[in-house]
Amino acid sequence: MSLFPKTTSPGELETLLAAIVSSSDDAILLKDLDGIVRSWNPAAERIFGYAPEEIIGRPVTVLFPQDRLAEELETMARLHQGERLDHVRTVRLHRDGHPVAVSVTISPIRNAGGQIVGACKVCRDISAQSALEGMYKAIVSSSDDAIISKDLNGIVQSWNPSATRIFGYTEEEMVGRPITVLFPRDRLDEEPRILEQLRRGQRVDHFETVRIRKDGRQIEVSVTISPVRDTTGRVIGVSKVARDITGIKRHLREREALLARETAARAEAERAGRMKDDFLSTLSHDLRSPLSAILGWANMLRSSDDRVDEEELREGLETIERSARSQARLIDELLDMSRIINGKLGLELQEIDPVPVITGAIESVRPAAEARGIRITPLLDPNFCRVSGDPNRLQQVLRNLLSNAVKFTPPGGRVQVLLQRVNSHVEITVADTGQGIPPEFLPQLFHRFTQAETDTARRHGGLGLGLAIVKSIVELHGGTVTAASPGTGQGSTFTVTLPLAAVRGPFPAPAVHPQADPPVSELFDAPKLEGFRVLVVDDEPDDRKMMRRILERCHVTVTTAANAAKAVEILRRDRPHLLLSDVGMPDQDGYDLLRTVRALPPEEGGDTPAVAVTAFARSEDRRRALLAGFEMHLPKPIEPVELITILTHQYSARRRAGPRV
Repeated sequence: MSLFPKTTSPGELETLLAAIVSSSDDAILLKDLDGIVRSWNPAAERIFGYAPEEIIGRPVTVLFPQDRLAEELETMARLHQGERLDHVRTVRLHRDGHPVAVSVTISPIRNAGGQIVGACKVCRDISAQSALEGMYKAIVSSSDDAIISKDLNGIVQSWNPSATRIFGYTEEEMVGRPITVLFPRDRLDEEPRILEQLRRGQRVDHFETVRIRKDGRQIEVSVTISPVRDTTGRVIGVSKVARDITGIKRHLREREALLARETAARAEAERAGRMKDDFLSTLSHDLRSPLSAILGWANMLRSSDDRVDEEELREGLETIERSARSQARLIDELLDMSRIINGKLGLELQEIDPVPVITGAIESVRPAAEARGIRITPLLDPNFCRVSGDPNRLQQVLRNLLSNAVKFTPPGGRVQVLLQRVNSHVEITVADTGQGIPPEFLPQLFHRFTQAETDTARRHGGLGLGLAIVKSIVELHGGTVTAASPGTGQGSTFTVTLPLAAVRGPFPAPAVHPQADPPVSELFDAPKLEGFRVLVVDDEPDDRKMMRRILERCHVTVTTAANAAKAVEILRRDRPHLLLSDVGMPDQDGYDLLRTVRALPPEEGGDTPAVAVTAFARSEDRRRALLAGFEMHLPKPIEPVELITILTHQYSARRRAGPRV
């Protein structure tokens, strides 16, 4: 169907075309082959600001910015060849000088003979569209995220500055290349799945994955991928927004690790709290139990209406003594553990033969073993070997292991002690046929305050400190201690390994302080020390009375004082042969007292021998007392036999020195 009727005359057709040109929203202008404007419609005046009389007859290049003048030469060259230019985006100038974005279509004009005589130019004002596109480009360029477009084959079409910053590749390096350049080998299968999803028009939201930078470093990214559609709705490409979340992920992992540590620390604190509660409960039980026996027998013996027979008296006294020693051992364990925790457990090292240390420990536990019908068998290698160690601390280690073996072995069982030399070490093994150790408890065996039995139905006492102390003492000697057990009811084996000392020839037997509990009867075999005068100084009345009783059984003349000032007064008046002084006293302690005494002239008692009798029982306390001038250090609770031994020694020394005036 023709747009114009066949009867339309040339004049009518010209009028109709002029009306179309005049009513068009696009600028329509005609120019000749010299580029001179020959016609100018109203839309051209609106878009460029020139009235027809201002522009017709002038070169069309008045509309061109300086940097676009070359476009006209190229356009004219193509027109001469009969080419048509469609929708060329460019910029022209308004009459007032501001730029106007336009889309230009240029067609050649031919005369009746077919010769090209000019050109028709249609210019559409696309300023609003260009502004939106400029805004879009600004957003894309300034975005902190990588914004990338690609076709449906995964080939990169655009690449913003943040993509360069995040991935390290420039736009020139990436446009035209497959996006899989950024994919690690183990992630290549992601691209086909993503493209298939996009072809179906589906969007991929916040997909977290890993990509590779140009420098080879892997980064974590969150990717959102959207299909790009044409005006018909057909998917023609892909828009991808990628955010570098490496720092966020690292921060999250750090927070998760911190949370895990805090959770573990809280659990450990709760476990430690439960252990502390269990320990305090056990401590209270194990301190109260012997105290109950002590107080019970003491009250019964004191309040008995009938005369107490000798057998009952002996049983009561032995129970009181045994219970008191049990309390003393608990306190010693607590003090030792305190020293270990504070790094103050000192060793008095010497080269020793381990055999006497082992036999001494065996003898200290033999009475308890024999009472239960348990046989202790020593197998000690006769080969000459020695270690560098503290004999008393090593005997404490062996005594603890042997006591545990006896405690956890049923009546009639066996305990074997093996000493052997293995290369440059000595191995001491204590093996029993007892109840064994559960496998799950073995890793905790040498921890503080841990026991296999933790409920109120415990069959065996103790604070759970003994093996922790054993481990610490052995390690201070440069050795190791290990435990093994096939399981519950199958016995256990403890092995102490100590390094050999350098061989230097014969050496004396170690000076081991005996630790076995002496029988009560030994107290009543005290020597008679008539004429020996002793001054006892202690702020505790019960301790003063107890020491007076022990001393008077030896026929010693005893005077007592409750403080240092009274003690100096008595000492200057009575001139005792020996001063027994507590250390921890109010106002003036035992050290102050000794300094005061040593400042006196000999004729007033300034040279009186002094013994520190104190509950400060650490090795450093002993050293301090001896350095302060005390002749000896006697720890509380006092062993009557030890006190009598000191008395006998001082009595003999006085007799050798002659009478004191």
